[in-house]
Amino acid sequence: MKQPNILLIMTDQLRGDCLGYAGHPDVKTPYLDSLAAKGVSFDRAYSACPSCIAARAALHTGMEQSHHGRVGYEDNVPWNYTHTLASELAGAGYYTECVGKMHVHPLRNYLGFHHVDLHDGYLHAARYASVPYRESQFVADDYFYWLKQELGVTADVTDTGIDCNSYLARPWMHEEKYHPTNWVTDRSLDFLRRRDPRKPFFLMASYLRPHPPFDAPQYYFDLYKDKDLRPPFVGDWEDTEELMKNGRIFDSKTGPLDEELKKQAQIGYYACITHLDHQIGRLIMALIEQELYDDTLILFTSDHGEELCDHHMFRKSRPYEGSCRIPFLIAAGKNVLPDMKSGSVCHAVVELRDVMPTLLLAAGGAIPDTVDGFNLLPLGANPSGSVRPWLHGEHSYGEHSNHWIVTETDKYIWHSQSGKEQYFLLSEDPHELHDRIHDKSCRERIHKLRSHLATCLKDRPEGMSDGVHLIPGRPYPPTLPNATAE
Repeated sequence: MKQPNILLIMTDQLRGDCLGYAGHPDVKTPYLDSLAAKGVSFDRAYSACPSCIAARAALHTGMEQSHHGRVGYEDNVPWNYTHTLASELAGAGYYTECVGKMHVHPLRNYLGFHHVDLHDGYLHAARYASVPYRESQFVADDYFYWLKQELGVTADVTDTGIDCNSYLARPWMHEEKYHPTNWVTDRSLDFLRRRDPRKPFFLMASYLRPHPPFDAPQYYFDLYKDKDLRPPFVGDWEDTEELMKNGRIFDSKTGPLDEELKKQAQIGYYACITHLDHQIGRLIMALIEQELYDDTLILFTSDHGEELCDHHMFRKSRPYEGSCRIPFLIAAGKNVLPDMKSGSVCHAVVELRDVMPTLLLAAGGAIPDTVDGFNLLPLGANPSGSVRPWLHGEHSYGEHSNHWIVTETDKYIWHSQSGKEQYFLLSEDPHELHDRIHDKSCRERIHKLRSHLATCLKDRPEGMSDGVHLIPGRPYPPTLPNATAE
């Protein structure tokens, strides 16, 4: 069988529920809805370590977090993995290209891609005055380099006055064609123009949005500014102490205290999503016009979600659905997966580590023995199937450090510094409004999930488990010793 072209559409900080096809009452995503109608969407997809670097390590290596060694967020740690998605596809005969975000170290580490058009967004660690010239984001990042050529040496994405982790929102200040979302599509289209037509291609279109800054063009803000938006989810277990303390800090880990600022954050976030959707639409239309769509496999996902003021929280790294549940769908042209049950929804628990084996097997390649993920292609023909009974997730996050076990129906959370536990019956309570950790009827189930977590952590270097009991308060650095192993 002819090797399919592969398009991996990667987004940044996109919640699993903020899509039209996922049933969101406010967000409009017509092009992604169309892809879902032609493919299989996974409504129990997760990022097991939900922040940019660790999530991308899982994507590029197919490993679970204790094996790739990144269990939190830490910049400037070298990436030295032997087997990566791009290198394996290149070995299988593919011409490989990434456009947009990589977020690896060093910045120009290609991870096996033949070519990278790089834009990592605003990276504090690559912009400080002490960073050597060639390692500066203004030099190494292709979008920033291009933007300064187009608009002058002072042009920057920070000209809006919005930080890259802020809940503040305002429209893009330049012409739309200069927006980083448009740039990723423009450069992806240019790749399709200059690709080697004798080879199948692997294109990773890696968009920065809807990660803050929430700065979509004015047109997209106007779509939402007068709508009565669904408010954030707040349950019966939240503590408002941190919100009261930090709710006026623009880049805090809580949402804002001000109700109007909460709505503005929603407007900006949704605006970025619809803008992103329209730019993805340009890419899909190009595949059709160039008569490539019928021979192309498309996988769409994100690195993690965004709390967006749910439970008085903002950003990611938390164990809750807004942070760790991600969109995930597979669609294909008629010559690629003829047995796919179009428009179906799969409830299997899947994770970013599953991307690599899925795409490698679609390409006819071999899966390295370092890969922990599963091939999801059989679920296209049988969406009622499953690949794992449960998934272990985690994130080193200071006092908010956490571990969790999630299944198709429920979730157990252990806060590793305090030892606090939570339990949510997701099948009845998908927005985690009611913590049932003290519900006697759930005691046996909680014990079982706790035991799974104790087993997962047994041989870890932090000493958080003896295999039977969980041990709180242990040091929990964001990077394990094996992260930089050759």
